Amino acid sequence: MKTTRTFVKRLRATTVKADASELYKKVSGMLDKLAKRNIIHKNNAANKKSKLAKLVNKLAA
Repeated sequence: MKTTRTFVKRLRATTVKADASELYKKVSGMLDKLAKRNIIHKNNAANKKSKLAKLVNKLAA
């Protein structure tokens, strides 16, 4: 859980699109794994992934 939070913070701080999309793939998997193990609710994971995807897509190419 703690490492996931760290990676989310790192992703939010990233300004380069290529780095952000790579990091997003990793964070997305981490969130899925937490949801699968019932550490967070699956809808919570989906919400976080959606918001992070929006953030990554907003970055300039």
